[in-house]
Amino acid sequence: MSYVVLQVILKEKLWGTGSGNLTELEKAINAQAALGYRLHTITTAAAGSKGIGGGDRIQATMVFERLT
Repeated sequence: MSYVVLQVILKEKLWGTGSGNLTELEKAINAQAALGYRLHTITTAAAGSKGIGGGDRIQATMVFERLT
């Protein structure tokens, strides 16, 4: 079997809530699907603000399995 591991970092908006960029996650998943992979596992981790101009960050780690 063949696997691909990707990490996508989503940054929360500076003001308010919500990432505002979940389309980045969709793009990563759809790009791998177009290459013949399916999402096998996804995990997320959240981190607090990184200082000036930074909102919270969510890290999504995805494992894709090659379809045969």
